[in-house]
Amino acid sequence: MLFLAPVMAVLGAVAVFPIAYSLYISFFSMKLTRPNRTPFVGLKNYTDLLGDEAFWGGVWRTVSFSLVSVTAIALIALLVSLLLNQEFRGRRILSTILLVPWAIPYVANALMWKWIYDSSYGALNGLLYQLDFIDKYMVWLGDQDKTLFLIANAFVWKEVPLATILLLVSLKSIPSDLYAAARVDGATVWQRFVHVTLPAMKPGFMLVMIYETMMAIRHFDLFFILTEGGPGSASHVLSWHIYVETFRNLSFGSGAAMSYLLAIATFALSYLFIRTLGRKI
Repeated sequence: MLFLAPVMAVLGAVAVFPIAYSLYISFFSMKLTRPNRTPFVGLKNYTDLLGDEAFWGGVWRTVSFSLVSVTAIALIALLVSLLLNQEFRGRRILSTILLVPWAIPYVANALMWKWIYDSSYGALNGLLYQLDFIDKYMVWLGDQDKTLFLIANAFVWKEVPLATILLLVSLKSIPSDLYAAARVDGATVWQRFVHVTLPAMKPGFMLVMIYETMMAIRHFDLFFILTEGGPGSASHVLSWHIYVETFRNLSFGSGAAMSYLLAIATFALSYLFIRTLGRKI
């Protein structure tokens, strides 16, 4: 315990105390515009948020972004992991290239996609224009109907490598005897995939679903750099709403309350995944 004391002290200072203090201030009307007046309001910050249409709009956009992103990540990672589980020339090179998006920092990834989507010199416009899919350059991030999906695309590109690695580990752990027995029983490729591969990959899928859902729900970097919540409120997700409430409106009490509602939703979804997928593993 003596040797662990310094580490526990650091963790308490940089992790435990801020979390506990944010819970504390969520019960107060704390605004930096009036630092000397912070009345205790109890659960009022939480009840006000639950009755706020802007909050529920952010919830809906967060759910939409998370659902699209996590579904795409899981499907793409499954296909890529099945490919990399096969023996073919260049497999190691392809595996190395796959790690490049994962190695890029989130801010650098956001700036890269901002340049790709740029309406004047973006690579996406240039490619589609040369292929005659469009007759003029498009303002991609200015379209409210496309913005959330374009941000999800950038998020998926960044997150697929890790999900692929997790699923590939699950694939490598499947005993070859199971496939041999299935072939002897006359199982087709599809039947072997459904009855042997997918059941054995459930632990990997559970990790992917939990981790990627947590990342998608609380993701902030792409929304801040690509659109800053716009155009209008098209990408005004919960993480951006928390940032605006806390650091632009300087309302720390309601911002902390919103952060805890987001944390509760994240833990609830994680628990749901563990209960539904874990019982079948």
